Amino acid sequence: MAVSTTKKKRSARPLIVTLVVVVVIAALGFAYASPYIALNNLKRAADARDAQTVNRYVDFPALRESLKQQVTGLLTRRLDSHGNGNPLAAIGAMIGVALIGPLVDAYATPDGVAALLNGMPPRGEPGERPNAAPVTGNPPAASASASPGADTDAPGGATGNASDNATSRGAPPQPPQTTAGYRSLNEFAVTYQHGAGDARYSAIFMREGLFTWKLAAVNLNE
Repeated sequence: MAVSTTKKKRSARPLIVTLVVVVVIAALGFAYASPYIALNNLKRAADARDAQTVNRYVDFPALRESLKQQVTGLLTRRLDSHGNGNPLAAIGAMIGVALIGPLVDAYATPDGVAALLNGMPPRGEPGERPNAAPVTGNPPAASASASPGADTDAPGGATGNASDNATSRGAPPQPPQTTAGYRSLNEFAVTYQHGAGDARYSAIFMREGLFTWKLAAVNLNE
């Protein structure tokens, strides 16, 4: 009887080892895919204005701080490039500072998150509010490759933001080119660009724990 029991234990060991290996591989696969899943879930929730789900996938205090820094840098670069000793630049600087708070407040919302994930970042314009209407095409989580039709120029050879050009013609905005991937073990970024000559920006997710990711920052100067 003892010999029979020993044989059963020995025969069960390969099965246990196989099960452990399968579980480990499945866990690693899910861990790798977890930011893509978080991105997809967040985009769907933001487009649906599901605030409860959006709150699960966004670190709003960190996002607000990042937006504040990025918008400040955006306005500073704009003033530096157009100031050139113009005394009106000081007035522009004061106006720009006054814009930062309301602009951050507008984008640190489900509407703002939807805009960020649909290729419509803040541009530092007076009275700007998120235009979060979802564009057509696959979400970045479903396809990290470039979306067709996004790299377009304005009529007559003038280049510009394809979304702005389409909007000015009354046509729906074209989906941006998107790439998504890890930047480090704990950082995952989705980069958006509407056309070859247009500026890029990134929405940045940070890891919290093993499988949890949250939108925590943006980079408006990629």
